[in-house]
This record gives sequence, C-alpha cells and structure tokens, in this order.
Amino acid sequence: MNSASTRRPLAIALAVAAALAAATVLVASTALPAHAQEAAARPWMDTSLSADQRARLALQAMTQQEKLGWVMGWFGSDFGDKKRNPAALPLSAGYIAGVPRLGLPALFETDAGLGVASQPGKTPRERTSLPSGLATAATWDRALAYSGGAMIGAEARASGFNVMLAGGVNLLREPRNGRNFEYAGEDPLLAGVMVAQQVRGIQSNHVIATMKHFAVNNQETGRFVLDSRIDDAANRMSDLLAFQLVLEQADPGSVMCSYNRVNGAYACESGYLLNQVLKQDWGYKGYVMSDWGAVHSTVASANSGLDQESAWEFDKSQYFGPALEEAVANGHVPQARLDDMVFRILRTMFEKGVVDHPVAEGGVIDYAAHGLVSRTDAEEGMVLLKNAGGVLPLKASVKKIVVIGAHADVGVLAGGGSSVVYPVGGSAVTGIAPTTWPGPVVYHASSPLKAIQARAPGASVVYHDGRDADAAARAAADADVVLLFAQQWVGEALDAVSLSLPDNQDALIAAVAKANPRTVVVLETSGPVLMPWLGQSAAVLQAWYAGSSGGEAIARVLFGEVNPSGRLPATFPASESQLPRPVLDGDPKNEGKRFTVDYHEGAAVGYKWFDLKGLKPLFPFGHGLSYTQFAYSGLAASQKDGKLQLRFKVTNTGAVKGKDVPQLYVAPQGVKWEAPKRLAGWDKVELAPGESREVSVTVDPRLLAMYDSRSRSWRVAKGRYKVMLAHSAADEDAASVSVALEARTFKP
Repeated sequence: MNSASTRRPLAIALAVAAALAAATVLVASTALPAHAQEAAARPWMDTSLSADQRARLALQAMTQQEKLGWVMGWFGSDFGDKKRNPAALPLSAGYIAGVPRLGLPALFETDAGLGVASQPGKTPRERTSLPSGLATAATWDRALAYSGGAMIGAEARASGFNVMLAGGVNLLREPRNGRNFEYAGEDPLLAGVMVAQQVRGIQSNHVIATMKHFAVNNQETGRFVLDSRIDDAANRMSDLLAFQLVLEQADPGSVMCSYNRVNGAYACESGYLLNQVLKQDWGYKGYVMSDWGAVHSTVASANSGLDQESAWEFDKSQYFGPALEEAVANGHVPQARLDDMVFRILRTMFEKGVVDHPVAEGGVIDYAAHGLVSRTDAEEGMVLLKNAGGVLPLKASVKKIVVIGAHADVGVLAGGGSSVVYPVGGSAVTGIAPTTWPGPVVYHASSPLKAIQARAPGASVVYHDGRDADAAARAAADADVVLLFAQQWVGEALDAVSLSLPDNQDALIAAVAKANPRTVVVLETSGPVLMPWLGQSAAVLQAWYAGSSGGEAIARVLFGEVNPSGRLPATFPASESQLPRPVLDGDPKNEGKRFTVDYHEGAAVGYKWFDLKGLKPLFPFGHGLSYTQFAYSGLAASQKDGKLQLRFKVTNTGAVKGKDVPQLYVAPQGVKWEAPKRLAGWDKVELAPGESREVSVTVDPRLLAMYDSRSRSWRVAKGRYKVMLAHSAADEDAASVSVALEARTFKP
C-alpha cells in the first residue's frame, strides 16, 4: 500500500495544505499592526520580555561575524597612522558597530567622569564640566552626586553617546596620583556610595555607565607595566569593597579593567579579578571592557573574563578581531565563551534602555541649568580648612581686596587627560605647557575676580598675577584682605612630582602672608598638598578643580552666600615621610621598565594608616569648618535583623543656617582589625540656627567584619565594639557608645 501512486496524492495534499497555511499566515501578518509585525520578525524588540530573554533571542539571530563585531571596538579619532572608523563620532573615545538588520544600535563611547569630554582637535566638543570627583566626594551628599551624574549623562545623550566611561572609584592610596581628581577619596564606603549615586544618575538617561579602573590602579607612573601587590583579604576590604558597593547600589552596565598587573597578572587577563571576584562572587551580569591599550592577548584575555577590546588601535594587535575568530574556530576559546561575551553586551544594552531609546546627535542642552548643577556641586564640595579670627566670610564693609595668582582674573583650573571637558567658548587661558597629551591645560571661563568684584561693588578689587613674589607682597600689604589663589596641575599619565605646590608658590604665599596676615589661600589642586605657610595664613579654602561655574562658586563661599559644608574625603599629610611609600615607586623617565608596588599597608588606607601608626596629619579625613557650629547628643545603638542601627541628634548651635556631616566610626574592643577604626556611616543635614534633627544610620555588616579569603566570606567576631560620633576621623571629643555583637559569617 506504499506505492508511488499512493504517495503522489498524499504529497499533493500536503503541498496544498502548506500553501493554504502560508497564505493564512500572510493574510494574518498583513492584518497585524506594524508594531506586532516588528515583534514577530524581531522578538527581542518585545519590551515585555526581560533583558536576559531579549539578549538570548537577539544572540540566536546573529551570524558569527555579527557576534565578533560586538567584541572589538574602534577609537573615535585618528590615532597615529590609523584613521578613525568613519561611523564613529568625531573626537570621541570609541565606537562599536551595531547590527542594523536586527535593529541593534551601535555603541558610541565618551569620556569621562566630569562631563562629556573630547579628544583634542581643531573643534573639540564643548560641554559642561562638573567639579573634580574629589570635590563631589567632599560634599558627602548622595543627592548631589546623583544630580551631577544625571546632568552629564543628559549631555552625553544629547551629544549622541550611549556609553559614558564614568564611574571611577579607585581609592586614594597614593596622594600624588595624577588621576585622584577623577576619583572619590580614600575610604571604600564613602567612595563606593558617592560613585554609585553618580552612576545611577548617568544611567537614568538610558546611557551605560562604566565602573573603572578595575583594579588597584592607584598611580600613573608606570601604569602600563607596574605590578600592584596586595593581600587578597586586604584588597577585599579596601579597593574591591569600593567597587562592590558601586556594583550593588548602581549596577553599572560595564566595568573597565585597568592597565596594571595585580599580583602578577594583567588586570584585563586576570581570571581571579574578572571571573571569580566580579562575575562569580559578586554575580555581575554586565560586560567587561578593556582600558585603551590594556589588552595583551587573545586566548588568555577572553577566557579570563574580558568581554570587549576597546579601541584596538591602542593595542599591539586586533586581539579580539581575526585572532579571536581563529581561536574560537580551533577551540582555544570556546564558542560558548564568545556567545557569553556578546550576550553580556546585548543584555546591558536592553537592560539600560540603549536599544529602546536610541541616541542621536544634536540634542538640546540647557547650559544655564547644567551650570547651576555644577556650581552647586562645587559650593558644597569646598572645604574650609582654616578660618582664624573669623576672617571669612568676607564682610560687606571691606574696602580693598587684592586677588593674587592662578589666573584667577579669568578662570579656574581643570585636571588633564582623557577626562578634561572643553569649556563652552574655549579655555580661558591657552598656550600653557603641555599643549599636547595629557594637555592641553584648560581653564574654565568662570572668573573668581569678576565674581568677587560683583559682590564688593564699593571696594577696590586689585588683581596681581603673582609671578613676582616681592611685587605681590607689596601689592598686598595695605589690603583689608588678600585672596591668594594657588594651583597644582596634574592629569592622566602624569603624577605629581611631590605634594609641594609647584612653581615656587609656597614662597609666594609665605611672602604675601608675611606682608599681610589677613591672607586667605584658595587651593585649586587635584588633592592633598603640603602647607609650610599654614601658620602664617589667616584662612585656607580647598576649592579642588571647581568645574564650569567654579569662579562663581568660590566667590559665593568666600562672601557667605553659601556656608561651606565640604568635608575632606582624603587625609592631608603633614609630610611625605608619613606616607606608606614616602617616595613614589617607578621611574617616570623610563616608563617601560617593569616594577612592583607593594601595598603593604593592606586595607589600612588613608586615615586608617595614620591611626595605625599614630601619626598626626596636617588635616584629617572628614575635616571641614563652617560659618556656624554644630553639637551632637543622644547617641544610641540597637540591632535589628542582624544589622547595627545608630541614632543621634544634631543641633545647630550657631547664628547662621548651615549643613553638617556627622560621621560614625566603629572600633573593635578586643578584636584585631587592619586599623583602629573604620568609617561606618554618615549623613548630611541642613539646619537653621537653634534647629535640631534626629538622624538614623544603618551600618553595613561588612564594615564590622574581616574578610576570610579561604572561605570567601565575611566574618564578624563576637565581642564589644565602640561606636563614635565625630566631626572628623581625628575628633578627640567624639561621643561614643559600646555595643556587643554576636559572631556571624556571611557572603558576598
């Protein structure tokens, strides 16, 4: 019964049925609305699906060549004899081609943490700049960090970018580090929390943020060759803890691995850092991109957890180009690993809204509103270090003000390197060396002098450039007050030579302060500097790199329109001999020579090192004065659901409204830690004169624990712990309470 004659009618019947079914599908599909047709043809565009589901569906629809296209990036500018990819945005950080046939957009990358940066060129991109990362950290204000991130993320989107290489959280282990101004200080809790808020703000614009530089990337000298040596447990309780907090609180879409080696392995081919710590222990679901020029291999990098080679032109080869294709074909890199690399990138694009909210150049930017965001950040981050005799705020009755130095007549200084944001209208000062990488040296055109003159219309306000110390001292002698601006320019690829102010500025300050004891020093520096003239000056205001509206912000603080509320995010040493490494490791004249940096201080970074060694700093972590006074009372501790909760009251006991940053430190009693105490929490409160407020803080259990590398867990030891409510890390009058904790072990 299975003859050819019987099979023929059956075949005809099946063909007819198939044709009818196809016609039915065609009629049904043409009857569907456009968005339904899109969903049927491209199911990964269905926004009701999870990011994981969408990424899997898109991955399944790709060819091998399309997959390989996601894992190798291009520079957005000419580099040596290599011309930029024509599809990249000009003078940008990078570009990764999309897959138009699948509706997947390209990735357009921009530097960096202070705003939309531009590579140098004839017509660089001009945008709004936040103050330095250290200035933002000095605000200790979570909401301000978020609003700053939201602002620069909005400008990135309006400029056509959907990836922002922002989220720098390397700890300030080395105060001479040229990139400290991009980061958030020495304490993992403060740095992690503040950078997390900035990342959240950036990503609120459907822009991918980048947590960097992973990890232990703490100096620029020899950054391509140095080996950062650090104990694993110490790393987990310091540098890595800061990264972990950012990941947990903000979920950055990408992570950038750093140039340096860590315990022998390059960070971008460290299976321990990328696979074990980041992806296994912390459960990170985003993708890992390399720093520009940080890739040294194909097989080792891919198998160790690197997902994307950034701007291949900076590397010695296209490691994730044809070499990766060959490695997958011959099995040295499994196909499943390539699929995971692409899946992580696609998942991030869907999860952060990059696919559903495509970017385009030419968006509207409200520079006035964004300038106000930058100005507020600068104002709240300025730290009043000294104010003898209440010389500040400046009085309305002042008759003569002499302003000296640092080009304060025209603008405020910015740091150098890839993070520099070119000011709208151009730099206020040009031609200062270096004019090429890591320059040009940029000044934001927000003149402190003009802002000061506007607030003292009845006074004689005189400017002196400060190049001749004797002439400056003579000009300052008869002034009611002298405002002396001092500066320190550093940047990416360029550490400070020392912590002393460059260009004989210490001698200038000493000469002027001797001629007029009512000298106020305004510091525009990357981070901590030495102050041999401190005893001679009347006041010192740490203004950092103050951003697009910095001159106006400085004047508002000097005249009391804003009550300073910044607190130091880093310890200011009294001398370099107090540092764990008094001499900077490496030879800046021989950048190719490999060397090791021994981070023997372990987790005792910054104030913890000073506590451990019994050293008295010039200014302690957390220090900062106000034009009013604050008192603390009622410190109490309780435990709920295994977490330590602290309560206290803050009162403004002075005569003007102001903001305070009460800080909580915890010290073990009978239990050994890496240092005598740790920052456990803080809040920032604004109070009118006489006003009080109750504050409650919950302590992260990891801040009460030691990390155990063998079990990869945190362990709280049973015993008593002292909690201190303080104005700074060196507050000798801090109120305290003792609490008993039970033993506890937990992960992550």
